[in-house]
Amino acid sequence: MKNMKKIVVSVAFALIGVQGAQAGKRIVVDLTHQQACAYQDGDRLFCGDISTGKPGHRTPSGHFRVLEKELRHVSSRYPEPHGGARMDYMLRLTNYGVAMHLGYVPNYPASHGCIRMENGFAQRMFAWANVGTPVVVRGTPPRYVDRPGPRRVARRAVSRKSRTVGNFEGNRPLKFLSSVPGKRESLVSKRDKKELRHSKKKKEVITENRKPMTPLGMLKS
Repeated sequence: MKNMKKIVVSVAFALIGVQGAQAGKRIVVDLTHQQACAYQDGDRLFCGDISTGKPGHRTPSGHFRVLEKELRHVSSRYPEPHGGARMDYMLRLTNYGVAMHLGYVPNYPASHGCIRMENGFAQRMFAWANVGTPVVVRGTPPRYVDRPGPRRVARRAVSRKSRTVGNFEGNRPLKFLSSVPGKRESLVSKRDKKELRHSKKKKEVITENRKPMTPLGMLKS
């Protein structure tokens, strides 16, 4: 089966003729800064955050080519022992399991050797790269990388808030309104909102039934 796959890849290269190289395309993976960039004729087109192999599963450095593209790929190995992990927008770099694909991208190397690409960047890279596009992997992976910016700061803030308040109230998820245009993010559940409205109405009724106090009445009390 493996020999057949190698033959198919070889035939594909013969037919395509390293299309990516002829078009002047190149992918550079920077392990040090956990970033990958697409180049066309020496010009940098776009970059994105990545997460490479963690200690014990380091992503190999060197020169590779995109051997295969697969829009919807499922790992035959991870999670161990039976596999099944989704690895969409997959660009295969080796015949021993190293590929670029969509995945969770924290600010540190976290994969089992693959190059995880963040959402949005993975789709763009998959559409841009060809079978045969050269890929250069270089640098030394860090313990973590600092990624400042409003988007990531907001993500950390929401994460801290979620840990403090809790993502769930009982078995009912809290309602977030941040994705609704014109509305602010809310961490109040429907039941809490109902209780707040009820207590507010009760307070209004008490206020309406209470007789106004005169200065003399105030002295008597």
